[in-house]
Amino acid sequence: MYLANAPVNWCPGLGTILANEEVTAEGRSDIGNYPVFKRNMRQWTMRITAYADRLLDDLDRLDWPESIKLMQRNWIGRSTGARVRFASIAGEIEVFTTRPDTLFGATFMVLSPEHPLVDALTTKSQHSAVEKYRESARKLNDNERQNDDRKKTGVDTGATATNPVTGEKIPVWIADYVLMGYGTGAIMAVPSGDQRDFDFARAYNLPIVAIQMPPDAWFAAHQIAPTIDCTSWPEAFVGEGTYINSENRNISLDGNRTTSETIAIINPWLEKNSFGESAITYKLRNWLFSRQRYWGEPFPIVYDEHDMPCSVPDNLLPVKLPELMDFKPQTLDPNDELTDPLPPLARVTDWLSVQLDLGDGPKTYRREVNVMPQWAGSCWYELRYLDPTNTERFVDAEVERYWMGPKSAGHTGGVDLYVGGVEHAVLHLLYSRFWHKVLYDLGHVSSEEPFHKLFNQGYIQAYAYRDSRGQTVPAGEVVETNGVFSYEGETVAREYGKMGKSLKNIVTPDEMYDEFGADTFRLYEMSTGPLDASRPWNTRDVVGMQRFLQRTWRNLVDEETNQLHVSDDPAPLELRRALHRCIQGVHQDMENLRFNTAISKLIELNNALTVHVNANGSTPLEIAVPLTQMLSPLCPHIAEELWQRLNVSTAITYTPFPVADPALLISEMIEIPVQVNGKLRTRLSASANISDNDLRELALADPKIVQALDGAVPAKIIIVPKRLINFVL
Repeated sequence: MYLANAPVNWCPGLGTILANEEVTAEGRSDIGNYPVFKRNMRQWTMRITAYADRLLDDLDRLDWPESIKLMQRNWIGRSTGARVRFASIAGEIEVFTTRPDTLFGATFMVLSPEHPLVDALTTKSQHSAVEKYRESARKLNDNERQNDDRKKTGVDTGATATNPVTGEKIPVWIADYVLMGYGTGAIMAVPSGDQRDFDFARAYNLPIVAIQMPPDAWFAAHQIAPTIDCTSWPEAFVGEGTYINSENRNISLDGNRTTSETIAIINPWLEKNSFGESAITYKLRNWLFSRQRYWGEPFPIVYDEHDMPCSVPDNLLPVKLPELMDFKPQTLDPNDELTDPLPPLARVTDWLSVQLDLGDGPKTYRREVNVMPQWAGSCWYELRYLDPTNTERFVDAEVERYWMGPKSAGHTGGVDLYVGGVEHAVLHLLYSRFWHKVLYDLGHVSSEEPFHKLFNQGYIQAYAYRDSRGQTVPAGEVVETNGVFSYEGETVAREYGKMGKSLKNIVTPDEMYDEFGADTFRLYEMSTGPLDASRPWNTRDVVGMQRFLQRTWRNLVDEETNQLHVSDDPAPLELRRALHRCIQGVHQDMENLRFNTAISKLIELNNALTVHVNANGSTPLEIAVPLTQMLSPLCPHIAEELWQRLNVSTAITYTPFPVADPALLISEMIEIPVQVNGKLRTRLSASANISDNDLRELALADPKIVQALDGAVPAKIIIVPKRLINFVL
């Protein structure tokens, strides 16, 4: 962690800065949907980029959905290429490029408007135009600036730089599509091989030099004659072609080579001549770790009289937040991008100043008034769950090794199963991986990753409502009148989306507990569909699960006497078969997180049990015990109550899950389709042990087959034993 002035995402509407991951694609805050601006501020920063390679490479060792791995790979954004230096009057301009093989086609340079060399490069005649352009660029967020559909704009600085491979002077421009936060904030433009550069060159009449000859098919597709004169090209050529115009007195790239072969030639030449070197860069930025609010962990940092940060001694930890009546940050006009933030802790003067002896005598120090983001706690909470009462360490080493240690050589270790939403892909999941790797390197944990297996659950969806300002209103307070929805007398628009705080369309668990009970609520959520699928919420459907639990209870407990009516009488064979089919199915469904189909199998078993109870007046014990066990993971409260009534000595949690008897999974009767000329005519119910001859005779005697054959003798009879019979005429 280090303290530095850095470009940050300043959100005046929230009164705090945000990490890149907390800014939406529209350049607004993910909480509150406020505008976010780029500003330089002094902030504590985590050096997550030092772990970029390990964060990337170790994804291959995790049992995670490929879509989440791809999102993290793209967010980290490792690129291999070269850093190249272009000489200029303001000093060397360094660029990073993944295609150093195209240097001979670099005919101009483009810098970010925020690049530190812009002032020194800009000529007097261009100063006014450059400043005007920089002001307009400052009002755009990064996503707007990089929108490929947006018209490319820029301004000439009036200066030039020297292309290191051609020796030619090329103009230096600024353009808002180049970001200071990615790469070096400067690019070499190769318009013949990059469409964005091509469009920019055409818009501002800049030179375009071909450095790869497209194949004839490319020219034919564009209905032009093959030529190296780019003035007739309708677009940039992006692909593999024969290198041309790519040589000087000391090196030649011309010829039929692959991109990788050509890069292997140019990179050593750049290094030998001190023009550049091979390099790897990342889209991932270091993690801004300061927040200007109250709710967060205080930094154990104080500042001396020279404004230098000092660590608080271990014996004075933890630093605790002061109690405040007003803990809101100083929120500003959402568009006020200039006012400096004033964190709530800065207003607590008696806490802000503290007397400490840090080794050179008692002195007055000033506390750090920023706090850590919410991720400071969520990055390691799974470790604290393992050992929550430990007052000496965040987790005992042996406890962590037992629960989260590697299962075998090469295994990452970590939580066996983490169920979480896809929205955490580049926030919590990436941050916690980084945090855990730091703990691993420091020797505090034996596991290299926090979560070995990840499963993305779907969303619960519900209606939400917005007023004329586009702000969401509480869904529970919306009134419908003749198909028109209103809130506090104002008409609102209805939409459909993920149930959550931001859309104010939550159905609180407390409401469901009060009306239906916790078990019914749990069961309904798991029964609505596959765990990984998004599904609608409908309170009226909850009653179906409530009725299932009521029937299950009545099958074991007499409704009038409240006494158990479970007997030691053996269950009939078909009911036992139904039980063991259910055990087998529920076991497989639980293993694969298919809770909805497991519930369906339990309902099916309970229906068969209801028929038996209605006829016999009680439930066999051999059915009641495993049924209760299978209910337990889904409905723990009712299962625990039934378990106690069944008077089983071992706690239900520690009783081994029932195991299906293979012999009872085989049905005595099977259904066999019968075809005539490949067309299904009927289905036969037959013994599971029926022979081919008996099956033939049974089929020939069936009235539907007799009618279909109409006296004809089959030319051929095809029998797939115990599965199908087909009469061919």
